[in-house]
Amino acid sequence: MKTIDLRSDTVTRPTPGMQAAMAAAPLGDDVFGDDPSVNALQQAVAERLGFEAALFLPSGTQSNLVALMSHCQRGDEYIVGQQQHCYRWEAGGAAVLGSIQPQPLPQQLDGSLALADIDAAIKPDDPHFARSRLLCLENTIGGQVLSPDYLAQAQGLARRHGLALHLDGARLFNAAAAAPGDVLANARAICAGFDSVSVCFSKGLGAPVGSVLCGSAELMASARRWRKMCGGAMRQAGGLAAAALYALDHHLERLRDDHALARRLAEGLQGIAGLNVAMPQTNIVFADLRPELAQRRGAGLLAHLAAQGVLATGLYRLRFVTHLDVDAEGVDHAAAALRHYLEN
Repeated sequence: MKTIDLRSDTVTRPTPGMQAAMAAAPLGDDVFGDDPSVNALQQAVAERLGFEAALFLPSGTQSNLVALMSHCQRGDEYIVGQQQHCYRWEAGGAAVLGSIQPQPLPQQLDGSLALADIDAAIKPDDPHFARSRLLCLENTIGGQVLSPDYLAQAQGLARRHGLALHLDGARLFNAAAAAPGDVLANARAICAGFDSVSVCFSKGLGAPVGSVLCGSAELMASARRWRKMCGGAMRQAGGLAAAALYALDHHLERLRDDHALARRLAEGLQGIAGLNVAMPQTNIVFADLRPELAQRRGAGLLAHLAAQGVLATGLYRLRFVTHLDVDAEGVDHAAAALRHYLEN
């Protein structure tokens, strides 16, 4: 039985073209700064997203951490959403390793942070308070896209208060692919106005490893130092960088295929009694079991799906993520397996 893995878009395997690019990549030592494939990736991402410089890191978690530590000093504060990855899902690294205080705010239904909440959270310049230094946003957040109007308003608010801006763009290109037009041009527009952006290549873009942090040359010099303290560079990392560069050149426009499959899955789950399914904006589908159905059928649901070759996450709230290793047949099978379990 073919496994349909909908747990995350991080589970993808390199395509044949990507494997060939990895095998052919020229190598050097990135600690010395002379891995040509790493350098090519960093230059390409920086130029295409509109930044002076970029830095290749092993993971999005490390990329966000290095960004926060580059923007903030000990005793500074970053304003962030309670559901954002760099606050909730990264083990408190900024506080533990950077001595940077998070100021978490509630997420709105559309994934944004209310402008009034941001404004109220910014501390006055007073020795009693941590120094508010940075506003962090995430796009997409839970598969939802932050609107251009909202980004402009949040950036304007931050600038009026002298805050820097960091974007966790782990799924930046999914946000870009949700709008009409050229995906790369859309991504560049989303990045405009941010001081730093972290982009993950091992999610929807299908590379096996790696994120790229973008910013000014000065900020990236600081980030390089913090990267060393947080584990260092990866020496002959050119094969991994070549995978990311291949994804940048070949996998952007096809993200819309993943979005279409997510909509197909959501449509296939409509009409199941006791199951509420939101239509996705990008490649993440959430399905909520009503309490009475969860009590009767929730406990064995993931085990049943796994027995049918479908992997997912959640319990009362199920999450399904489409990606380049999932096709229409697999999505239809997943919907049928879930429907059969809940209706019988």
